[in-house]
Amino acid sequence: MDSALSDPHNGSAEAGGPTNSTTRPPSTPEGIALAYGSLLLMALLPIFFGALRSVRCARGKNASDMPETITSRDAARFPIIASCTLLGLYLFFKEYINLLLSMYFFVLGILALSHTISPFMNKFFPASFPNRQYQLLFTQGSGENKEEIINYEFDTKDLVCLGLSSIVGVWYLLRKHWIANNLFGLAFSLNGVELLHLNNVSTGCILLGGLFIYDVFWVFGTNVMVTVAKSFEAPIKLVFPQDLLEKGLEANNFAMLGLGDVVIPGIFIALLLRFDISLKKNTHTYFYTSFAAYIFGLGLTIFIMHIFKHAQPALLYLVPACIGFPVLVALAKGEVTEMFSYEESNPKDPAAVTESKEGTEASASKGLEKKEK
Repeated sequence: MDSALSDPHNGSAEAGGPTNSTTRPPSTPEGIALAYGSLLLMALLPIFFGALRSVRCARGKNASDMPETITSRDAARFPIIASCTLLGLYLFFKEYINLLLSMYFFVLGILALSHTISPFMNKFFPASFPNRQYQLLFTQGSGENKEEIINYEFDTKDLVCLGLSSIVGVWYLLRKHWIANNLFGLAFSLNGVELLHLNNVSTGCILLGGLFIYDVFWVFGTNVMVTVAKSFEAPIKLVFPQDLLEKGLEANNFAMLGLGDVVIPGIFIALLLRFDISLKKNTHTYFYTSFAAYIFGLGLTIFIMHIFKHAQPALLYLVPACIGFPVLVALAKGEVTEMFSYEESNPKDPAAVTESKEGTEASASKGLEKKEK
């Protein structure tokens, strides 16, 4: 997981990387401000809309729309798995591996982008559009032992979205253009926030706490994360050129933000939105508090990086903010017990779906519909 904010700086060397033989012209203050502001905006969009979409995704009938619930055990193992993956990419990184992973993310990116734009594109299709329903069903076994593996329902509109996403995919594969990279990165981030659900706040604290240590170690303790982020050609980071004003769309002096710095805090913020809705108070206090905390934390990361001219582990600043601010609000409102006792069952397990959860989902649906109106 790439989880660092990096700034390829105003001189001959890239932060945390080797010095190049050719010097780059220093970025202008306007260019730096535009790059940082754009990264901040790109980080906020998938968190906000992904959190809203997470409220109702469990109600979907498609297997691909069902959220994947992260338990405390998963959260505890995640930093270890992420560390092994990161170190493996660093030690065994070869050109053919880069090509293989590029093809993997090409396919995955098309699917993610198609899923992301589908709700927006549906509004532009005319009523007379010939829309047919399709179903992709894979089962295992027969008779009473038949087990459903994949049950994906889609229509003609979804196929059109898939076609449009494929155009972006080909553009990315051929040019590796930063705009195509960001379209895929935003799609991955939004889908991650929407479909990855923490089962409770304690699990969120374990996950964020573990990745806090992971991020600090791999950025400050070694050059592994920054090296992988800069050499790995895949849409696992959001980038924006600091020399856009001088070179236009062909700019190449990029500041970057790992998708881990968006998705990991994002799924915690989305959990707090669902907790807000479960309280049935028609307010989204914890969601807005954690969202503001994310803005504060990422803004602080950018400020520190700009001052010290060195890549920063963004979770170092985001984790204390995203956990601390909502907990302080809960303490002030006397709702700490309710916050840490809130539990989400796995929607893929029918036995775990209780009547109280059904009531929560209905409340969530009503709250979201009011917000959309």
